[in-house]
Amino acid sequence: MGGICQPSRYVCQGHYVENNCAGAKTRQCCMPGSGAWSVLCAGHHNNRVRACDVFGCGAFNSNRGDGRHEAVDVVCEDYGIVNAPFSGTLGGLAGRAGPDGMHYDGVKLLNSEHCVKLFNIRPYRYVGPVSQGEALGYLLPLQERFSGITSHMELQLCDLSDPSPFI
Repeated sequence: MGGICQPSRYVCQGHYVENNCAGAKTRQCCMPGSGAWSVLCAGHHNNRVRACDVFGCGAFNSNRGDGRHEAVDVVCEDYGIVNAPFSGTLGGLAGRAGPDGMHYDGVKLLNSEHCVKLFNIRPYRYVGPVSQGEALGYLLPLQERFSGITSHMELQLCDLSDPSPFI
């Protein structure tokens, strides 16, 4: 059907279709939404938003200890390849210091329609043109710092609006 079987407790950016997956009834078919961007994490069939875990939730505007989460956490594997969601130009380093003083690496990507910052990745380069789907870098190993967290890259629109409709 073009979807992916997964536990229904995971966030599905499209919609779930019941009774199409083998195994437990909690496994349902997540059919992709009509997002305009390509899959960000190599080896994944869709851009799956991080569900809640002991470190918080990955959806846009989720409650965080220090305020609201103004980004979306997309599930990726530690050291997994992160691809460009759209064609554009790399606009340099996108970094910030977290509450623990750690530096979260990232890169800015922009074109005439969109401007995003991708965090928790080690970019292969910080400037120049890129094509949609091109490898931008790899996911930094979050498990080393936050044992038990769902590994993810963070996607933030430059104007801090919700990127969910595009993924």
